[in-house]
Amino acid sequence: MFHWFRDRRRTKARKRRFPAEWETFVRANVAHYCMLDESERAELRALIQVFLEEKHWEGCGGLELTDEIRITITAQACLLLLGLPHNYYRNVDSILVYPSTVVPPEYRPGFFENVNRPVESPVPLMGQAFAQGPVILVWDAVLHGARHPEQGHNVVYHEFAHKLDMLDGAADGTPPLADRKQMAEWVAVCSREFLRLRNLAGKGHKTFLDAYGAKNEAEFFAVATEEFFDRPIALKEHSPALYHVLSSYYRQDPAERVNKACSSTNY
Repeated sequence: MFHWFRDRRRTKARKRRFPAEWETFVRANVAHYCMLDESERAELRALIQVFLEEKHWEGCGGLELTDEIRITITAQACLLLLGLPHNYYRNVDSILVYPSTVVPPEYRPGFFENVNRPVESPVPLMGQAFAQGPVILVWDAVLHGARHPEQGHNVVYHEFAHKLDMLDGAADGTPPLADRKQMAEWVAVCSREFLRLRNLAGKGHKTFLDAYGAKNEAEFFAVATEEFFDRPIALKEHSPALYHVLSSYYRQDPAERVNKACSSTNY
């Protein structure tokens, strides 16, 4: 019965008129939106309607939440879902948005806690995703990344890729996959590319993928997702195999979208 009411509510939200002002925000702030065909844009707008209705939003650090902030974040998060079977990020209840880079409070071990490694000092954050908690984002980083895909850094793609990764209960760089064949190809390709990145980053060499992806497999997947949507042609040239497994997973071909957009422009 609960699912019946939920699905009915979602159907109504998907059919609701998409405000013209929201369309303006998406076109102005989310570069990838203009590369979608009309059917993809219609589906993305429907996803946005449901996501906005179901998630709790909170402005932090004095930030006053606006429709522009919510729409810009939601459009990017839902772009990742465009080809996936999904449940509207069932593991995301809340999105907390700060105005600019935030430094989390210093971690203090409990009195009875056995600490067997050095406690790391807090570092500035542009985003963070918790397995059983909210997604934290920084608005100025969100807006800059959304408007400048050529730089290959997008905090929304990064943190929501973590949430996709966590759907199977583990942040291990392997989101839920369709079957054993896809899993085998994913493990072979991503393991090879992760070790390649770690080796180059460890030697201090310049890398195509952000060296932060060498931290662990979860960060590798998130960083690779950023490049897949932001600089797909360059990623495809850098590693056709990595592009292929990401395209198979997301069921999207951003490189082809970019090529079509460029052809239309030149024409």
